[in-house]
Amino acid sequence: MTLYKARNPISPSLTSVVRVEHVSKEYQLGTQTVLALQDVSMVVAPGRFLAIAGPSGSGKTTLLNLIGCIDTPTHGDIYICEELVSDKTPDELAGLRARTLGFVFQTFNLLPVLSAWENVEYPMLQRRELSRKERHERVEHYMNLVGLSGKFRNRPNELSGGQRQRVAIARALAGGPSIVLADEPTANLDSKTGESILALMKEINEIEKTTFIFSTHDFRIMEMADRVVSVADGRLVK
Repeated sequence: MTLYKARNPISPSLTSVVRVEHVSKEYQLGTQTVLALQDVSMVVAPGRFLAIAGPSGSGKTTLLNLIGCIDTPTHGDIYICEELVSDKTPDELAGLRARTLGFVFQTFNLLPVLSAWENVEYPMLQRRELSRKERHERVEHYMNLVGLSGKFRNRPNELSGGQRQRVAIARALAGGPSIVLADEPTANLDSKTGESILALMKEINEIEKTTFIFSTHDFRIMEMADRVVSVADGRLVK
């Protein structure tokens, strides 16, 4: 398997790609304050295949969203590749996500009016350093890699659930991220398709040393992970 290297490769001296320090997250629900995460600290080394595991409502997706700079902590600090993200502007966070992070979601999050090819290319349109030729090379490469060479022009409603998730994986990888975040990526897939998706991700992790962080309660992911972080009631379980 030949893969594109991250545009911002991890320095050999870097000891962590994610560092979470005493992070809490509160939400306002009407007149109530909901504490989704409470004083969470963790460090993720480069190249990990890590599962954040816990039941629904445990706080695992909140933690993943904070690491992905989709949300911001109420208290505490988060570092991505040793960059403090807690004090960045929305534009700076968008740039960090585009350069460093790839996302795979349970519900695929594909744009229905775009073809599979266009969905994979779309996030890279924000990357001015990528020429049209390089974008197209990357799209073709990753679409072929995930087994969708004959589906370039199909829209999401013309694809199966497994095929849509493969498009989402190609989209996550095409930008050459250092970290891929996956929120319950097998939840909407049948058992056989889910296993093939996991095998593909694991192969990419082993060859390219891309860090994968999953939010999941799928035991197959936990068994495949080289580290499992358990979350319950907004706290890490020792």
